[in-house]
Amino acid sequence: MRTIRGTVRYVVMACAMLVITTAVATAQGPADQAWDILQSAATNSTSTQRLAAMRVLQLLPGQAKAAQLAEQGLLDKDSAVRSSAALSLGTMKSTGSIPKLITAVHSEKDGDVVMAYAKALTELGDERGYEAYYAIVTGTRKSGQGLAGGEEQELNNILKNPKQMEAMAFEQGIGFVPFGGIGFKAYNTIRSAQEKEPIVEAAAIRVLATDPDPRTGKALVTAATSSKSPLVRAAAYDSLARRADKALLAEILPGLSDETPEVKVTAAAAVIRLSE
Repeated sequence: MRTIRGTVRYVVMACAMLVITTAVATAQGPADQAWDILQSAATNSTSTQRLAAMRVLQLLPGQAKAAQLAEQGLLDKDSAVRSSAALSLGTMKSTGSIPKLITAVHSEKDGDVVMAYAKALTELGDERGYEAYYAIVTGTRKSGQGLAGGEEQELNNILKNPKQMEAMAFEQGIGFVPFGGIGFKAYNTIRSAQEKEPIVEAAAIRVLATDPDPRTGKALVTAATSSKSPLVRAAAYDSLARRADKALLAEILPGLSDETPEVKVTAAAAVIRLSE
């Protein structure tokens, strides 16, 4: 009888330990939840969500998983997503991604995306990135060879499209658009916005990313969690990620449930950055 009881007790304890171990293994911390949000957005059927995911990856330098997601973005069917992925790889200083950028640029047909690849390569210290800029200025390769018919037409299309050139200069010169997307969509949104006040506030928030005053960190948390403007909330989470003040991690977790997808992925990037 004792042997049977002992066996039953052992089985019960073993089952309990299995349940506990499984629960611990499957429990998600904030960083895990944030990664799930980013990965889901990066593969979402909606291009605006994929675009948002690619942009916020620039907030995660040194993260192999972030670089891998951005590299996958180079293959996206949407040109804006490809541009965003390339620019994020450059900002992240992901030198290991250079071969994939080179492969992608050789098959790219979109002029503005080619320029994004070129920008990324120059930021990564690869001089091949200057080729596209040189060709725009001179109409020839650095080798002295003229451009092939398709290449020449591609560059002419860029040069003859003032709006595209204006947006490209904005996007690559400033390197930041204060919400979850870059490129023409974001640029046009800023240009056509009826309410200028959130844009001004978002721009100010971007500058505050480097303000060391602890009070500024608290102000950014308030903006991120309380502002009625998605533009302002996203800008605040972006700045909080750049500040990397781990003491604020618990206060920004509500962002993982934000109703606006672009804000949600920016908050996810901030949570991951502050969890490091």
